[in-house]
Amino acid sequence: MKINFNRVAQNPAPIRLGYFITILLLLWLPFAAPIYLLVHDANLVSILTMVLLYTEFIFLLKLWGKHVYRQPQILRQYGLEITRKNGLDLLRGLALGLINILILFGVQGFLGWLVWQQPKVFLLKVILEGLIVSLAIGFAEELLFRGWLLNELQRDYSPRVALWTDAVAFAVLHFIKPWEVIIQILPQFPALVLLGLTQVWGKRWRRGRLGLPIGLHGGLVWGYYIINVGELVKYSSQVPDWITGVNQNPLQGVIGVLFMSVLALWIRGRISKNYI
Repeated sequence: MKINFNRVAQNPAPIRLGYFITILLLLWLPFAAPIYLLVHDANLVSILTMVLLYTEFIFLLKLWGKHVYRQPQILRQYGLEITRKNGLDLLRGLALGLINILILFGVQGFLGWLVWQQPKVFLLKVILEGLIVSLAIGFAEELLFRGWLLNELQRDYSPRVALWTDAVAFAVLHFIKPWEVIIQILPQFPALVLLGLTQVWGKRWRRGRLGLPIGLHGGLVWGYYIINVGELVKYSSQVPDWITGVNQNPLQGVIGVLFMSVLALWIRGRISKNYI
């Protein structure tokens, strides 16, 4: 049966998104099912299936751009291109994210809410591991949310509607977890929405390039990874954990939301009001 790609492109955004996700799952399941059946290590299963899913996601993006929108270089349309400007944006975002995390924990240390400790592991190894993990997460999530999803939304809706829909979807999809886990991490929802807004504003600030959002996302993850995995801090319990962060995650506390708000407003102030 021949698919009418022109008709697909003319559908409203929710239907186009549904088509894309359905095709992606149909491509993924035949390969993922044997992994679930034959591999018994849960961590290895998770890694293999997610790598497979994302590889097929990028493959499908190229086909989607070529056949649905007649844009063979759709990844460039999303802001993903190898250029000097994008590279500098990536480094700028990485530094901005890392510095913000260090300031966040530094302020808490200054206020006596936590105590810095000597690392219990080889810190250089943690730093390098964290950099690799954070860039992978930043690349994957930003291409998905600020690349593909935002592009689909902006085709149909105003910049403001696309902004808020993208940010809320970004936060909600982080809660596809068992119910007990959702309840436990629910306090971080406002910070995730703020991060989603920040990343869209960051992309608009950099004229549609994805370098800054990838770097900023990676920098925030990197800083938290170094401090958390390196066991560099110990909370003093001088204030309730709803201030410092439930489960020692600053995004689940008032202080984290405050810092994310400042970062969001700062980046928002860099762009034209027409795109807010």
